[in-house]
Amino acid sequence: MRLSLWLGLSLSAALARAAPYKGCQHKVKESIYGPPRGWVKQSPAPPNHIIELKIALPQPNFSVLEQHLWEVSDPDHERYGDHLSKEETDALMAPHQDSVDAVNEWLASHGFAEEHLIRSSAKDWVTIRVPVSLAEEMLDTTYHVYHHAETGDSVVRTTSYSLPEILHEHVDLIQPTTMFARFKAFKSTLHWAGADSSTSTPSSGTITGPAGNQVDASCNNTITLTCLRQLYNAVGYQTSATNGNKFGLTGYLGQYANIDDLQMFFQDQNPAAYGSNFTFVSVHGGINNQSIAAAGVEADLDTQFGFGLTYPTPGTFYSTYGEPPYIPDALETTNTNEPYSYWLDYVLSMSDLPQAISTSYGDDEQTVPYSYAVRACNGFAALGARGVSILFSSGDYGVGDGDPDPATQQCFTNDGRNVTAFIPEFPASCPYVTSVGGLVNIPETAVFFSGGGFSNYFARPSYQDTAVQGYLDKLAPGTYEGLYNPNGRGIPDVSAQAYDFLIVYQGEEGYVAGTSCSSPTFASFISMLNDARIDAGLPTLGFLNPFLYSTGYTALNDITEGNNPGCGTEGFNATIGWDPITGFGSPNFEKLKELVLAV
Repeated sequence: MRLSLWLGLSLSAALARAAPYKGCQHKVKESIYGPPRGWVKQSPAPPNHIIELKIALPQPNFSVLEQHLWEVSDPDHERYGDHLSKEETDALMAPHQDSVDAVNEWLASHGFAEEHLIRSSAKDWVTIRVPVSLAEEMLDTTYHVYHHAETGDSVVRTTSYSLPEILHEHVDLIQPTTMFARFKAFKSTLHWAGADSSTSTPSSGTITGPAGNQVDASCNNTITLTCLRQLYNAVGYQTSATNGNKFGLTGYLGQYANIDDLQMFFQDQNPAAYGSNFTFVSVHGGINNQSIAAAGVEADLDTQFGFGLTYPTPGTFYSTYGEPPYIPDALETTNTNEPYSYWLDYVLSMSDLPQAISTSYGDDEQTVPYSYAVRACNGFAALGARGVSILFSSGDYGVGDGDPDPATQQCFTNDGRNVTAFIPEFPASCPYVTSVGGLVNIPETAVFFSGGGFSNYFARPSYQDTAVQGYLDKLAPGTYEGLYNPNGRGIPDVSAQAYDFLIVYQGEEGYVAGTSCSSPTFASFISMLNDARIDAGLPTLGFLNPFLYSTGYTALNDITEGNNPGCGTEGFNATIGWDPITGFGSPNFEKLKELVLAV
């Protein structure tokens, strides 16, 4: 909707509808101490710049949805696998009609008719397009352009906004306002180095892998599809192309999955898949530019290894619009930089979804407003209740704050105190997703950059109590006291290889590293398990964590070596059992298959 539409709105009609809000006192709804480290306030935002405001209405029945989630995800519950339908989750996420009416009335007072509103499937989100000047009037705030010196990104944001007091109980949050997350891909070194970056360890013969089987020694230098199948005990397992199983990957920030690169990769590492392709899905205007120069390292990595491991299972690649940096002078450019809600809106509106979906993006938890993190997390819970396994990379900076060099990290809280603290990642910290850490070498050890720790937003879920408390009990008294929240949700849950993955990028072979590698890898083996369950007439696994923490961990390869330094510390150590760097460890597919076919 262009600015001219606003000029055509009837001022008299708007004033007439404004009566219920005339003179109504605004009260601060949400504020932050200041922008996160690295963001600098610049000029006031151009008044005619168009932004999309997303308004979240309360979900009064979410606790009921959550109870369904626990029951259908618990292998010991009689309802295990009895997943909800789209219509059932929509009903449980829907707001009260009172909230719908109150927000409608407020929007009408500013000239918005129903045809100007975009509603989510459950009617719990309302999206409007407005010029900054009107947004400032509605929210009693002032927007500025903020610039990030390190990345060059710019966003239009504010540090506080208000609403009429009578609206507070009917609105959970409005964004983009106070959210400064940069939403980066998780690659520790962006280590596109060409195919000569492998180490000097022996590459001929075989070595013993974590499952006790023989693995090509070259896997200590170069990770390929064959290596992962050997390491994780899935050699010879063939998935179906027709049993209804599907596998999904997400792409953001202009990361385009190049099909020519994919075919070169298939030709080299999985010739049977050569000529096959994935289904492309555009979310909120996302595209998949096939210019070789536009190919994205992250998107190429995800699609090549994810779809290469699961072939011939049908694959879906979701591309969600949004590509920084924002140019403040381009008035028609919207810069939301909050893609989770757009992606969640889309997939929650679909009846037919991939049963396992991996995402390799995120940001420091503290850069995401708490209210927004909770709402996004609720969306992931709804997907889990519908039988979708959601996996996220745990992050690439150890316990640190985003600086890839542990020696220079400055891990400060963003609450005005500026005290040193470990920095967990979101969405990995959401208790309704499965977080995947990173490993390296054979025998497997924690890779130094593997993100891990404890959430400051989300309390430890009950399924983690025994495992996490067992780890905390092993720590020497006073270890890192005050640097982490011992009562928070522990990260990660599991782990997989994350270093020296050989991909094809812009027509050339080279290596990449990061938990961007580990999440699609682990998710691919979950997709294979779903394939096995479907063939056996069983429902898909859905939300994984209750299974993993009750019995699934017994079929994982425990990792007991390595640590994840950051914030001037050595970070956490891998140890026997669960730990906040490798979780419960890497998959043993055959052992997992036995377990999942027995529940």
